[in-house]
Amino acid sequence: TSGFKGSRVNFQDLLYQEKALPGVENANGDQRPTGVYVGLGTRVSGTQVNFAQGATIPTGREYDVAIQGDGFFRVGVEDDRSEGGIAYTRLGALARNSDGELTIAGTEGRLLDPSITIPDDATGFQVQADGTVWVSSNNAPATQIGQIQLASFVNPQGLKQIGENLFGETAASGNPITGFPSDEGFGSIAQRQLEASNVDPTLELISLIRTQRAFEMNSQTIRAADDTLRAVAQLRS
Repeated sequence: TSGFKGSRVNFQDLLYQEKALPGVENANGDQRPTGVYVGLGTRVSGTQVNFAQGATIPTGREYDVAIQGDGFFRVGVEDDRSEGGIAYTRLGALARNSDGELTIAGTEGRLLDPSITIPDDATGFQVQADGTVWVSSNNAPATQIGQIQLASFVNPQGLKQIGENLFGETAASGNPITGFPSDEGFGSIAQRQLEASNVDPTLELISLIRTQRAFEMNSQTIRAADDTLRAVAQLRS
């Protein structure tokens, strides 16, 4: 999926059953150097989106643009989906609707913000590295009709995922910092290219195999413990 960003799941341990405190003295006045704690498992503590740059893939389509560096495209959404009715995405597959406005290609037809409208008589379309949009018609000189605006965040990990390759602002992400491509702190625009997913299938497959082996090992450990307890119970009987 173009513009897709992978995630990492973080875990943390749960409460422990305290069987013996460290530092407790015995009858001889000796202190226990370590304690005895029995863990009660783990739980998911959070998920982190990996916003590392994905590879840029040439498409040859004039309405495809990719951000090379930091920043998000601004997209209009419903007010209840994201603060101020603006969401953010790395997907640069643009399309032109019936009114000539640039949208994110998809079933919803989300408009870029600020809106850029292409004249009906335009025959040429070009986006510069600084996000300026130029159109030409017949043999007339190219004219600038707008400039793509980008946004960045102090903590992009705090953005919420709202679907459609879109992210929404939260208190954790901080307020958006807006600017234009090639400005300080923002990437440049590459036309006729799309940013690919940053998920590496090879690494994900290796991770899946490691997880499967760890699960099998834990299953065998539990089975061995059950067999031991069964043998102890039979001895007592």
